[in-house]
Amino acid sequence: MKPFRTIIQPQQSKNKISYQTPVLFMGSCFTENIGNKMLDLKFPALVNPFGVMYNPVSVQRGLEILLEQKTFTDSDVAFFNEQWFSFYHDTEFSDIDKNACIAKINGSIVKATKQLIEAEYLVITFGTSWIYKYIESGKVVSNCHKIPAKEFERLSLGVENIFVEWANLINRLNELNKKLKIIFTVSPVRHWKDGAVENQLSKSTLILAIHQLKEKFKNVDYFPAYEIMMDDLRDYRYYADDMLHPSNMAIDYIWEQFEQTYFDNKTLNICKEVEKIILAKNHRPLNPNTLNHKKFIENQIKSIQEIELKYPFIDFADELNHFNKQK
Repeated sequence: MKPFRTIIQPQQSKNKISYQTPVLFMGSCFTENIGNKMLDLKFPALVNPFGVMYNPVSVQRGLEILLEQKTFTDSDVAFFNEQWFSFYHDTEFSDIDKNACIAKINGSIVKATKQLIEAEYLVITFGTSWIYKYIESGKVVSNCHKIPAKEFERLSLGVENIFVEWANLINRLNELNKKLKIIFTVSPVRHWKDGAVENQLSKSTLILAIHQLKEKFKNVDYFPAYEIMMDDLRDYRYYADDMLHPSNMAIDYIWEQFEQTYFDNKTLNICKEVEKIILAKNHRPLNPNTLNHKKFIENQIKSIQEIELKYPFIDFADELNHFNKQK
């Protein structure tokens, strides 16, 4: 009997991600879902150095800032609702103190520029082809920062526009970093406020543009996160309570597909060993004063020391500190 679902199995990539592969993630909140999985498993990854960005123009501008190694100054931030902020950044960079805001931004840019130069993979997730242009400056924003909607113009990007701008950007990225490989995904999060039809048009525009880029560049790949959610997981039980975002179960499933696509068996096995340490760290004992728990702590410290000898490129300092405090 055929399974009661359409199973999507992405083609395995010839270029694998290992524990010694620097990866930079940029884009929508789904980027953080996957990127944070890699961080949790101690991969050398950096996730969303500008915060969440949903549209291709914002992600493009973020990468251009890194390519330019731009330093933000007073003229690059604005003030509204008692906060200093940047239209290129998420609210996590905002601050009541202007200098603190600028310092957070510049610190992140320096770190992200280094990661981009060293990265072997750049993972980009587009969420929508709809953009918001700040009327006063004419610039596309990554975040409206609760400024009244009347001060923005809402526009839709076309396939050709995305393709041309990103083709130019990829050429610049390839000049900077010859070993860079780029994975594009389209976020499975539905932008329902845009409207049902508009959301589908938006996702289709993104997919068409990405596949044109994939045809043009040998170092560009596409991971079908959107298709896995829409077809393989075609059921509302795989959505969060808002019926728009993937549930944790769905994210875990898509992550497993990502692992199978880009990790080799050695990396998958290391992931399992690392995960055991992480789960042990997150364990909450009923009584931390028992002999059994003290034995558990000793075993975990021994396990970490053994795994550090096997994989000296993985940092377990936080875990060792956690268990040593309980000795």
